[in-house]
Amino acid sequence: MAKSLYETLEVAENASADEIKKAYRKLARKYHPDVNKDPQAEDKFKEINAAYEVLSNPEKKQQYDQYGDSMFGGQNFHDFARGQGSNVDLDEILRQMFGGGGGFGRSGFSQGGFGGFGGFSEPDLDTNAQITVPFDVAVLGGKQFINLNNDSFDVKIPEGIEDGQKIRAKGKGKSYQGQRGDLILKINVATSPDYERNGDTLVKSFDLPLKTALFGGKIEVKTIHKDITLKVPQNTKQNQRFRVKELGVLNRKSGIKGDLYLKANIVLPKIEDLDEDLVKILEEKLPSN
Repeated sequence: MAKSLYETLEVAENASADEIKKAYRKLARKYHPDVNKDPQAEDKFKEINAAYEVLSNPEKKQQYDQYGDSMFGGQNFHDFARGQGSNVDLDEILRQMFGGGGGFGRSGFSQGGFGGFGGFSEPDLDTNAQITVPFDVAVLGGKQFINLNNDSFDVKIPEGIEDGQKIRAKGKGKSYQGQRGDLILKINVATSPDYERNGDTLVKSFDLPLKTALFGGKIEVKTIHKDITLKVPQNTKQNQRFRVKELGVLNRKSGIKGDLYLKANIVLPKIEDLDEDLVKILEEKLPSN
């Protein structure tokens, strides 16, 4: 039994739904009248849309697979369409054969479309939105609660996501004829009072007592990943940096974490809190420059 709709989309009769969709998109881009200026392109484009309207619909496809081109009086679809004359309304033909309306409008073109072209019959079911996530969630990963269009759910925030990047929540977009699009979320990362981020690198200031800065020692520092013990050398200067390997942000492409730089903020004691004798000695012995 001849089945020329499959020939129109240049796929085998046992093609999967994904293969049919891929073939349709390829041909629709090729023959779209805004792109292809060949006088025959518009008719070809209408045929492609009509073929996809049938083969992308499980019920219509089942009917066509059962009866084949006998539905067109035994002609292949191309000849049948040409035989309708120059003002052929393929949408009306499909309506008569299968009931209901076709998917590409009376002129053969839909409103909206996808891929930058108007006129593709497949609706864009994806929804775009944006959310702000806490700084530590962006660095460490986690879940973020979403309340959108009366639908509440958690989305997974991948570790190391950057400000402005997008993630996709499957099946959370618009619905149409049993299909459901995705929700595409633009991520805005909240600022942190404790950290600066530069790509995969984190920078954090930590308070360092004057005594430890002068004579050296160890100090406990809380980082976003874990608490660490930092060894500080003698004569540490204000804003001096210490590198801690792989305690920065995960690079999602390489799978390697960046570094953390700890910046010393030397805390000076108040004179009134020091022993009087020590104050006299410091006043006499400390260099003035």
